Amino acid sequence: MVALASRFTNRADSKFGLAYEASNFYFHSAWMFGFGGAIFDPDGTPRLNRPENAASLDFAAGLLNQSKVVPAEPNGALVLDLFQSGRALFAISGPWFASELREGTPYGVVPLPIISKTGKPARPFMTVEAIFATTQLADRKREQAAAFMRYFAGPASSKVRALLGHQTVIHPEAFRDPEIAENGFLKTFATAAAQAEPMPNRPEMRTVWEPANTALDKVLRGTVSAKEALAEADTQLTRLLGPAPTAVSPRPYVALLVCVAVIGSGFFLRTLRRRRVWERAKQNPVAYLYIFPAAAALSLLVFLPFAVGSALSLYAHRYGQFTFVGFGNFLRILSAQDYAITDPYSFYFTLAVTVLWTVVNVFMHVALGLSLAMLLRDPWVKLKGVYRVLLIVPWAIPNYITALIWKGMFHVEFGAINRILALGGVEHIDWFGQFSTAFAANVTTNTWLGFPFMMVVSLGALQSIPRDLDEAAEVDGASRWQRFRHVTLPLLRPALVPAIVLGSVWTFNMFNVIYLVSGGKPDGSTEILISEAYRWAFSRQYQYGYAAAYGVLIFLLLLAYTELTRNRSEES
Repeated sequence: MVALASRFTNRADSKFGLAYEASNFYFHSAWMFGFGGAIFDPDGTPRLNRPENAASLDFAAGLLNQSKVVPAEPNGALVLDLFQSGRALFAISGPWFASELREGTPYGVVPLPIISKTGKPARPFMTVEAIFATTQLADRKREQAAAFMRYFAGPASSKVRALLGHQTVIHPEAFRDPEIAENGFLKTFATAAAQAEPMPNRPEMRTVWEPANTALDKVLRGTVSAKEALAEADTQLTRLLGPAPTAVSPRPYVALLVCVAVIGSGFFLRTLRRRRVWERAKQNPVAYLYIFPAAAALSLLVFLPFAVGSALSLYAHRYGQFTFVGFGNFLRILSAQDYAITDPYSFYFTLAVTVLWTVVNVFMHVALGLSLAMLLRDPWVKLKGVYRVLLIVPWAIPNYITALIWKGMFHVEFGAINRILALGGVEHIDWFGQFSTAFAANVTTNTWLGFPFMMVVSLGALQSIPRDLDEAAEVDGASRWQRFRHVTLPLLRPALVPAIVLGSVWTFNMFNVIYLVSGGKPDGSTEILISEAYRWAFSRQYQYGYAAAYGVLIFLLLLAYTELTRNRSEES
């Protein structure tokens, strides 16, 4: 396979002998099991640091960096495009790949090759399809649901799904049907399924993906050896699968909650009495009826979820069980007892990245937005309406679409940015291979998304400033910078400060850009607090309480920042 792929490969013409998602551990598993590797010990303990696993990583790195038959940073869309355009000789994927190909694309299906070193076939993961029925059903409906489930898993349905959906079905009677038995496509995938590795259904498997993908990415980038990467992955797995915080009695916390509720209610009622809210409500009851829908929506969509999340932060979740641990999750996070401060998994490291991310982005938003607003304000600029529409377009496009476009532009091999740099003699940059360039890619994307908001706010405020003030300062001999600093900027502050506060909160929680552009690469170092909370909730053993604690800390940080900014603005 490698020999044929090498003869076909011509990177100058963007032709590759083999296309598959090399940096995805799910697809890499075929090589790993073919080399005789494994994920779990006989006792069920996950362990990735094995010589066979290391050999498979070295083989994958050789395909990318030595024989260079595989494109860099391959994803599903790139693999599909290369194969159906004839620029990839082989593609490794599942039966779903055929339905994505353009009609008329010539292709054949063959089993995965034999691993030369071991003499064993490459063995990909075999996943499981299942149909579930809720237990919240009446007896009659439960019988109907069971009947449908039996049909769906039976031979009649299997034949329909095999012939029309090109699915690899498992019912033995389906393959006794001549129409299926003689179908080369289905027969090949049935052969592959017979030698595949059933995906473990152990709960610990959910936690394996992230450390395994990180190890694979490190080896493909050439930053560490396969053995070192797998040893680090095992260390990470041990930490993620470690014991939950010790369970505690909820009684002291209930008492504390009651005290806080009583004291808070007292302060709240005192504030209402001091501001004469009840008297005003009696005088203008209709006005309060007008704001009731908004208050009800705010309570339902903001306050109630926040209360539930705050309560969830006091629990630890393991294997579907919730245990009350009080402030245990907060102590683990703030004491940095699991990870060193310089570790990307540490709260403090992620907080530093988040603060840097917010400061740099807001500065770029304000600088670029205000500069463009000042430019559009000048009377000599023609076609202002056209420029305003064009400059608002980045804000009008949904940010996840923009993020995906920019991610494609930063692709190391096919991205427009590296193609443009190549015209100037600059070598291709692996944008997501190191922190500085990955962070710059994220900032560039978010700057493109955020400057129109600041431009619109600044332009509206600038148009309300009388030009007489600027002209008077010019007559008095003030330079352009002095007029901006001492006349324009102070008058802009009432509109600009709230916009900066709002922009800071948005940027602090800008999940889409981080998740879709860098994905936290390299090695999780570009994650911010909100994306890190997502990882703890859905990628790391479903630690919902730990993730909720992250959410509460994010809220407290933004609340403190907002109060500090408000007090400073009131003082000035």
